[in-house]
Amino acid sequence: MVALSTWCAKAAAFRAVILGAPASGKGTMSARIVEQFKLTHISSGDKLRLHMNNKTELGKAVSNYVLSGKFVPDDIMISMINEEIKAVGKQNWLLDGFPRTLTQAEKLQKIHPINLVLYLDVPFEVILNRVKNRWVHLPSGRVYNIGFNSPKVPGKDDVTGEPLSKRDDDKIEIVEKRLQEYSNATKPILTFYSNLGLLNTFQGNTTDEIWPNIKKVVAKFLLQ
Repeated sequence: MVALSTWCAKAAAFRAVILGAPASGKGTMSARIVEQFKLTHISSGDKLRLHMNNKTELGKAVSNYVLSGKFVPDDIMISMINEEIKAVGKQNWLLDGFPRTLTQAEKLQKIHPINLVLYLDVPFEVILNRVKNRWVHLPSGRVYNIGFNSPKVPGKDDVTGEPLSKRDDDKIEIVEKRLQEYSNATKPILTFYSNLGLLNTFQGNTTDEIWPNIKKVVAKFLLQ
């Protein structure tokens, strides 16, 4: 057992992680946090999809994992996130979609200690319904949900007017598998962060419902 003090090295600036099941609203919530508090957003999912779309060596290596609903191996994810964090330097950042295993959480806390964890606790049945209605603008990562955050023009991105798409990994059978794997993997991660006193849990069905509480927590932390 590693002493908790090992994991509690003081972060040099605002270092936050947002956790939640696939399609729980992490991307939408992250966008609000980044806009409100002027943080740098690092999305592991966006980075992976960018590599896949560009057919980089990393993209080729992770494609089968992502499209089959499996977790990308820890060593690949840790290496990619480490490079992304080093690239933003001393800026305040919010990490979205990582860590997804206890090994990733432990390694992250060793090399880039975080000081705040935001966990979105959204019912799985709500998530599955959300995925059915989700469309994205792949070049920018902007997400739309029909009936909740609908595009101004059906099927078109609000900013560019370009067509919206369905993600390959948004197929219901893939999402159901990912939700079950996430449930199994996330319990030890939540326990890890809870033991460090970093975990903040937010329950609700929609982003609008959860946002005011997250806004208060982040604002309070930044004002300390």
